[in-house]
Amino acid sequence: MTTSSELTFKKVKVSDKGQISIPMDVQREIGIRKGDELLLIRKGRRILLEKPQGVFELLEEDFADVRSITEESLGRIWLRKGEDVWNSYLKVRKK
Repeated sequence: MTTSSELTFKKVKVSDKGQISIPMDVQREIGIRKGDELLLIRKGRRILLEKPQGVFELLEEDFADVRSITEESLGRIWLRKGEDVWNSYLKVRKK
């Protein structure tokens, strides 16, 4: 296995209790230790196991373009002359 984003396949067996064992080389590379909690994500018939902090990083990367578009759009609305919507909103909120 490599530590890149290369797709790797491993075959694992499900025990009588419904448990699987994560291969040791995968545990070492990803930094999984005894007692760690993993997030199980299911989409249809697919299952993804992810360290919780990894999920937030992925989401941040996946939605970075949306966030920048949103910030840009809101900035244009906020700075638009003749638009006193925000000032009116702030006055109402302060009362």
